[in-house]
Amino acid sequence: MTLPPERLERFARHIVLPEVGGAGQAALADKHVALVGLGGIGSPVLQYLAGAGVGSFTLIDSGDVELSNLQRQTIYTTRDIGHAKAVAARRWLANFDGAISADVRDDRIDPENAGALIAGADLVLDGTDNFATRLAVSDACVAAGIPLLSAAVGRFQGQVGAFAGHLPEHACYRCFVGDAFDAEDCDTCAEDGVLGAMVGWVGSFAAMQAIRVLLAGVSTLGDPQWGQLHLLDGLTPETRSFRIAKDPECKGCGAP
Repeated sequence: MTLPPERLERFARHIVLPEVGGAGQAALADKHVALVGLGGIGSPVLQYLAGAGVGSFTLIDSGDVELSNLQRQTIYTTRDIGHAKAVAARRWLANFDGAISADVRDDRIDPENAGALIAGADLVLDGTDNFATRLAVSDACVAAGIPLLSAAVGRFQGQVGAFAGHLPEHACYRCFVGDAFDAEDCDTCAEDGVLGAMVGWVGSFAAMQAIRVLLAGVSTLGDPQWGQLHLLDGLTPETRSFRIAKDPECKGCGAP
């Protein structure tokens, strides 16, 4: 893929990085990312992946913009209140870079429709706020053979991890959290509050990890770090990481 002159100028600061280069930038332009959740995490992820030159997105969120979202969901303004987040996110994207394509899905994702919603993506990035949705997305990614980047935040704690459960040697998200959170009575994280800047840190970190996944096999930055979970502590502040082993009994990616 050859980038036209105006795209070369737009991404010049990327292209001069030896870890990205022209090949990496061209690869990003050819990638399709499905964003599940367009809230506090999905907002900066969309901003930075669009800024990085990812060529197309599927934008998935069933919610509407609310006044309380504006403390941390950086792509929305007061004019978006009451409008569907997926539609408002596409509007932001069109204003930012008209060359990027987007498929808008104003749907609540669940086990029945997850596979159809993420179809065709090179990477799924999940920034939703409940376990049942995350597990439905994880299972759909395993079934479709699509890598998953999962990001979550609460108060001053965040986590970001890349999963390739469709590959025999790597864990899926269900290997990490187990099956208990499938039930409707325990699928929602407690509303304990969150610092807007903390969500931005997690989202930008997730965008960085997404670029690593998308450039795997193309540039030296492309290290997906499968199964490695990064924990971000905003109070200390510090980060630490650990690796998640594949569970051979996992009902999402284990042996049938």
